[in-house]
Amino acid sequence: MRNFKMLLAYDGTRYRGWQRLGNSPDTIQGKLEQTLSRILEQPIAIHGSGRTDAGAHAAGQVASFHADTARSCRELTALLRQYLPEDIGVLEITEVPPRFHARLTAVGKIYIQGLEQPGTQCI
Repeated sequence: MRNFKMLLAYDGTRYRGWQRLGNSPDTIQGKLEQTLSRILEQPIAIHGSGRTDAGAHAAGQVASFHADTARSCRELTALLRQYLPEDIGVLEITEVPPRFHARLTAVGKIYIQGLEQPGTQCI
């Protein structure tokens, strides 16, 4: 089983936050898990470095997941970019050591509030 780290950027306007809510696909985690599980034909659990509230955006959020696949990181990135909605961006996927975990390995997080202005884009 390989361990992967994803670097993400997303516009959370349409989503109920990061954390999966039951089988609801209207969270960032839910959409990523649903798409990756379908691509890799196996159940995938994704761990984020932190949670975001409904409507929150991210630029540089880290997530991790384990998968039994021979696909390259470049191929996984391309497939996710193809199948995810435009408001969720996968910037990079890299293979990491088995014990890496996005939340438990995080050394810091930066939250910025109130920077949005009408007509500006967060990502």
